Amino acid sequence: MQQKVLDGRYELERKIGEGGMARIYAGRDLRLNRRVAVKIPHSHYLSDPEFLSRFRHEAQAAAMLTHPNIVDVYDVGQDGDIHYIVMEFVAGTDLKTIINREAPLPVARAVDLATQIAHGLHAAHKAGLVHRDIKPQNVIVTSDGRAHISDFGVAKSHLSTALTETGVAFGTVDYLSPEQAQGRPATPQSDLYALGVVLYEMLTGRLPFSGDSAVAVAMKHVTEPPTPPRQINPQIPAGLEALVLRALAKDPAQRPASALEFATALANYERAAQQATVINPGLARPAAPPPQPRLQPANPARGPGTTPSTGATGRVPIPARSTPTRAPRSDGLGCGVFLVGLLVLAGVLALVFVISSGMLGQLFAGFGGFGGGNGGNGGLVEQPTVTSERGTPTVTPEQGVSVPDLSGFSGEAADQVLRQVLLLPVRREANDATIAIGQVVSQEVAAGTLLPPGSPVTYTVSLGPLLVELPSVTRIPGNIARDRLVALGLTVEVREEASREVDAGFVISQSPNAGLSVPLGTAVTLVVSRGDVIRFPDVIGLQREQAEQILRATPGLELIYVDEQGRDRLVDYDRFADNEVVSAQIENGPGILNGQYIPRGSTIIIGVKRPE
Repeated sequence: MQQKVLDGRYELERKIGEGGMARIYAGRDLRLNRRVAVKIPHSHYLSDPEFLSRFRHEAQAAAMLTHPNIVDVYDVGQDGDIHYIVMEFVAGTDLKTIINREAPLPVARAVDLATQIAHGLHAAHKAGLVHRDIKPQNVIVTSDGRAHISDFGVAKSHLSTALTETGVAFGTVDYLSPEQAQGRPATPQSDLYALGVVLYEMLTGRLPFSGDSAVAVAMKHVTEPPTPPRQINPQIPAGLEALVLRALAKDPAQRPASALEFATALANYERAAQQATVINPGLARPAAPPPQPRLQPANPARGPGTTPSTGATGRVPIPARSTPTRAPRSDGLGCGVFLVGLLVLAGVLALVFVISSGMLGQLFAGFGGFGGGNGGNGGLVEQPTVTSERGTPTVTPEQGVSVPDLSGFSGEAADQVLRQVLLLPVRREANDATIAIGQVVSQEVAAGTLLPPGSPVTYTVSLGPLLVELPSVTRIPGNIARDRLVALGLTVEVREEASREVDAGFVISQSPNAGLSVPLGTAVTLVVSRGDVIRFPDVIGLQREQAEQILRATPGLELIYVDEQGRDRLVDYDRFADNEVVSAQIENGPGILNGQYIPRGSTIIIGVKRPE
């Protein structure tokens, strides 16, 4: 940065950090003579009024926070076209470095740090501010063990004007909550999920989810349960494991109700362990296990689901050894129940006989004349054969109903065909990219299957392709934009262009545009900035005079010297024509090839074969 002092007050000393939105400098407040940290947005955000407004709003919201576990914000200002935030300078080590160096941390230390972070989050949430990017890199730990939450750069506050802002990227994917991974708004429970990941990492030295790509990790946050941390580190108390898994619940409603509740639970995790084993056995394992066969209770006198009585002292009494007891007799009932069972069995067998012999259809046909039609004589009549529209018999009195082939029908036509052959239509709907909207995609019972009249037949009708609303991914790092789109089921094509307005690696534009609904799998083209660079013209191989004309006509480049090279310096001297350009380089820099992108303003030297 050229300017070293902002507003005549804040002197910038050195860059100490950089993220997707801003750079952070260590500096000094010359008026108060104290060290500060100064955050300055990347240059390409300076032309975005919405971002700058949000930048000020979030800074103002953070400035309202005063808490020992949050980095203080001192000032917000603008010097010319430079916007900045002045913050407390905290001398310490980021928690990620501590984890990489020392994890797994001692349980007491990990719990203490997580409790401090939770208290800081509680203060932020009370002020209406959601951090949205809690990770150990954003927690500074001082030498006396004090944790400070920093970087509210992607925070969301009640001062913001929209639920989802253009240009705000995902939180770091390793700590991303399931709802953020699915594109839903972040809430205070999203911060608690991220804190749960941080605590898991402190206790085990590992992240709960890993994968070959950011998208794979994000999907695991949404779909996969984490490995219980005690399987990695058996020294973790059971009650603490339960709290970590609760914070990592997929459903935000199953996480702690607030950061304060989580902090309190962490401070009392030993008591939680006792409650998990005595009062609430399900607390230690919040994720429901697969259904298991029900077992007989060990004590028949105790009903299912009851808990042992603790008595007035609160201790669980040791049960006396029980002796086998005979089940109570029910005199007078055994014979009666047996006879009733025989009668029911006989009735079922008779019904099966009637159905299998074809008499059921005749009985229905006979009663069909009751009250009219056949004069009400109630006699048996011959069951007619029903023929489908496709010309094949579908109902016969002996065989039942043949299920028609519904392929090619609309949903309404399929309903009518099934009713015509005395079957019950059951319609379902699903997205399908290959079948037109309203047409039958599939049927659960194969065509030609024989079913009794009135049997249900389920078929699925197409809703057309699943549509995805395109988010805005401009002005964020290209790799984050790509991961976000792929996570939505879209494909991404990247094209690079030079840009004087957008920093290198950030998205300049996207196509199709944000806000459109497109089918799953649609290709989205991202134009990513190469930075303020110029393509070096194809002058190597040309004659000197022509090359000089081209370079002097190229804006942003300056030809300062032509190096004539004779046989003593030029390898393969005889391979080149006299006065042919054989090489090019940036002054005091590397060599250049035709078509290579180089910084704007570069000074150029070309090498030319000197005639003998």
